[in-house]
Amino acid sequence: MFDLPLFHMIRKEFRQISRDPRVLRIAIMMPVIQLLIFGYIASTDIKNVRTALLDSDLTPASRAYVKVLENTGKFVITDQIQDEKQMTVLMDARRVSLGLQIPKGFERDIDSGRQAQVQAVIDGSNSANATIILGYLGQANQVSSNIVLSKRLAARGLRGNVSLFDVETRVWYNPDLKSINFMVPAIFSQLLLMISMTLTAFSVVKEKEKGTMEQLIVTPLKPYEMILGKVIPPILIALTDILVVYTVAVFWFRVPMRGSLITLFTLGTLFMMTGLGLGILISTVSRNQRQSIMTTNLIMSPMFILSGFVFPIASMPVIIQWLTHLIPLKYFLVIVRGIFLKGNGIVYLWGEVWPLIIIGSSLLGLSILRFRKKVE
Repeated sequence: MFDLPLFHMIRKEFRQISRDPRVLRIAIMMPVIQLLIFGYIASTDIKNVRTALLDSDLTPASRAYVKVLENTGKFVITDQIQDEKQMTVLMDARRVSLGLQIPKGFERDIDSGRQAQVQAVIDGSNSANATIILGYLGQANQVSSNIVLSKRLAARGLRGNVSLFDVETRVWYNPDLKSINFMVPAIFSQLLLMISMTLTAFSVVKEKEKGTMEQLIVTPLKPYEMILGKVIPPILIALTDILVVYTVAVFWFRVPMRGSLITLFTLGTLFMMTGLGLGILISTVSRNQRQSIMTTNLIMSPMFILSGFVFPIASMPVIIQWLTHLIPLKYFLVIVRGIFLKGNGIVYLWGEVWPLIIIGSSLLGLSILRFRKKVE
């Protein structure tokens, strides 16, 4: 076995990788660094919304209302202002994201049973953040309303529930609704695709740049042995990356792993077929590493956007939604989140597995045929 040409080809590839520290950094360190960076910043949770307060009432009721907001842990009063002009200046300077104005007569309206008015000015330049802040405000207002209504009932000697409905809410799979539990598996998928695609493309393109591709062609290696020799090392490195990134996700970010590690490796290897196929395909159209990097970015950008990683697919136009069926990352996002958060097995994930098999095998087959034509 160890005298087979394929074995010597694989050993040559590993030696070539080990002699290039840049490749080792890309292969091993980059996934961990990117996961650590994205794991902390790719979160939809907002803490400590900087708030400017204009309290024109200055009564116990207005202070109680503000206290409820602060107790949510989402808002922090950074500025006590005296007029709306100050609010405009702070908002324009991006020092606050929320301006809260409590008018005179706030407590009087509450005591008389009327609806008390509060004005909230939100910085809408970032619509995603503005939507989240609106949700936080709605929750805080509900809490404040319940407190006031409870006091009214108590003042009249009445007891009872403020809410007419008692809804028992249970959140499955992500009880604390931590966005990091949703985002880290997605980053895991994106890194796996990028590493398998980049390493394969660089491996072939480097032979072209050094002029050693012609030397490989005249060796006793058969075309399929040359392809396997180029593909197997990236597969083994990517499998190592799966283990490393899994360790960081579970033990550093505390993302729950409810599924099987074997299932993760099996379907991860299946997903790598897509990256390997794209990598070989990129190498056949690129003359140097600069071109391969540009082509890789050209492929990764739309795949990243259309996979549902950032933007919900359901909110896209119908035509674009149909295009997303061709994006392999879309299917693996569902798979990896199902394994991590739900503990799904292949039976439950088959609806995403079979399209991945078709897309991956088609890309890999097409790229191998094109590569063989180049070699022959």
